[in-house]
Amino acid sequence: MRPTTKLRTTGVRTTGVRTTGLRTAIRGPRRGALLALALAAATALSAPTTAHAAPACETVTAAAPVRIAQLPDWAESIAVDARGRMFVTAYFSGRVYRIDAPGSAPVALTGPVGANGGIVVRPDGRLLVGTGNDIGHSLTGDLLPVSRLLEVDPDSGRISTYASGLGGIDGVALAPDGTVYTTTVGGRNIGRVTPDGRVDPAWARIPQPNGIAVSPDGGQVYVVQTTVAPALYRIPADDPAHPSRWIPAGLPDTLALPDGLTLDSQGRPLIATHAAGQIWRAEHGALCAVQSGLYLSTQITYGHGGHGFSAGRLFRSGADGAIYELPSGADPSGQ
Repeated sequence: MRPTTKLRTTGVRTTGVRTTGLRTAIRGPRRGALLALALAAATALSAPTTAHAAPACETVTAAAPVRIAQLPDWAESIAVDARGRMFVTAYFSGRVYRIDAPGSAPVALTGPVGANGGIVVRPDGRLLVGTGNDIGHSLTGDLLPVSRLLEVDPDSGRISTYASGLGGIDGVALAPDGTVYTTTVGGRNIGRVTPDGRVDPAWARIPQPNGIAVSPDGGQVYVVQTTVAPALYRIPADDPAHPSRWIPAGLPDTLALPDGLTLDSQGRPLIATHAAGQIWRAEHGALCAVQSGLYLSTQITYGHGGHGFSAGRLFRSGADGAIYELPSGADPSGQ
């Protein structure tokens, strides 16, 4: 997700925030436009304490996040495979990176192929990666759905087109039956690709859709509305014409810029935020904070397997390029 709302910076704290990755990632003829986006994100580095409306979750034990990897780019989305390897999409370069274990250096798995959107791992281990996650495709994606969903081999980096004809792809979610859902943050459309390859770029509609996830039984599709009135939606998979605005953010968090979405072992949505500096969890019809004080977050995901980025551990990516482990979000059954 790229913040598109200009935030007031009066009274904003910026101490300790790393922006080197953003600066070094901006190159080439798109420098001006990308720099504007980066500066828009920088204004969201922190929010006054009064803007932190979500209280700490009652069952969470506070623990400091631990930085375990650093990408030389805006880390847009992350996913972990069954072998405990993490895969990251880089917003500015459009590459897919692989990180074999915490502390390992990221390795570019692909060249600059436009892979700047969401990423998921299929049961067969192959990656599905969104493209067209830029201002132009985001704003025109509803009218001109021309973006592709790429299939990437996690070992060789070989790329093929899994589906095309979607709006600029920000979020990507995989249902248990193999159905893929996508979002276009600058529009309203939710895309769907069925296992037999049928593409519907406007399967459902909500305003400013961003993070997306599917319930364990496949019956509900959860979608984050980023602006203007942030909220968590539920869309019945069998009735996409009637989405429900399930949990709105509190009034002080109207500029929180919620982004990526994942589910814990109990099926509860967790949401990364840019400007609130929190990782939210939905429980009992409200939002509480699993983590606070970590700004510019783009996505969260649980690990897999018994090695590397292992099962039960919660990880966060950010526009600062940093990958953190969040011990306060650990879930022994989460994956």
